[in-house]
Parts: sequence; C-alpha cells; structure tokens
Amino acid sequence: MKQFKTILVAVALIFGITTTAQAQETKIAHINVQQLVTNLPAFKAAQKEIQQLGQTYEATYTEMQTELNSTMKRYDAEAGAQTDEENARRVKEVQDQGAAIQQYIGQAQQDLQKKEVDLLKPITEKASETIKKVGRAKGYTFVLDSSLGAGVLLADGYDLMADVKAALGI
Repeated sequence: MKQFKTILVAVALIFGITTTAQAQETKIAHINVQQLVTNLPAFKAAQKEIQQLGQTYEATYTEMQTELNSTMKRYDAEAGAQTDEENARRVKEVQDQGAAIQQYIGQAQQDLQKKEVDLLKPITEKASETIKKVGRAKGYTFVLDSSLGAGVLLADGYDLMADVKAALGI
C-alpha cells in the first residue's frame, strides 16, 4: 500500500512537471484576419466584380420596374374604354409582371451571394493557410484572430500581420 502511494505521488509529480514544461513552450500570437483579407488585392478585385454584377442586376431591375410603371399608367388611362374582361386580363398581366420582378430580385440576391462566396472563399483560405504557415515557421502554438468581434479581449502578444503580408507579397 505504501509503495502504491509512493508511485502515485511520483506519477503526479512527473505529470505536473511535464505540464509546466509544456505550458512554458506555448507561444501565442494574434492577427486581425479581417484587416488582412480586406487589404489583399484579390479581395479588392473580387469586391469590384461583385459591385459591377450588382449594378447590372440593379439596372435590369430598374428597367423592369419602369416598364411595369409605364404599362400600369397606360392601362389605367385606357381602363374606361375597355371591357371588364379586358381590364381583368390587364390586372392579371400587371400582377404577373410584378411577381416576375420579385422573382428576379430574389434570384439576383441569390446569385450575388453565391458569386461572393465563390470569389471570397479562395482568398480567405489562402490567407488562413498563410497565417498557419507563418505561425508555424515562427514557432507559435496558437494564433488568435484579433478582428473586432472575434472574441479576443486582449491582444498584447506578437502580431503576425507584417510577417503574413510579407509572405503574401503585399
């Protein structure tokens, strides 16, 4: 029984010593990932492409809305001279055009979101891989994201921003 206690104490001491040694080897750095990504030339090009696509959708929407308004004014002016059946058909036509515009808006928003994901995913993945590569090369065990809202309350450790920018060539 006494030997068991001695072995248990020895194991506890060894565990404590190795844990302390491991804790001393832990190196922590931080980087503002959001700032890094938004400063990348590829990100700026992607944003420009997304903005141009959005403007194209907006122009088409404006054209469709102008056409609908024009049709509604014309039908409203001619309503007194038309039969009830013709007016009912015209109301249905205007409603269908309105529904088509709403469907177009929904599809355009989905297309813009998909395009944004398709363009930005490789950029963020490249940044993430470069951060990992630089962090490992510098011997850091942890690299925290110090972007606003990322959950880091204190970022006094080493900032990898300059090293990662250099590795990305910016």
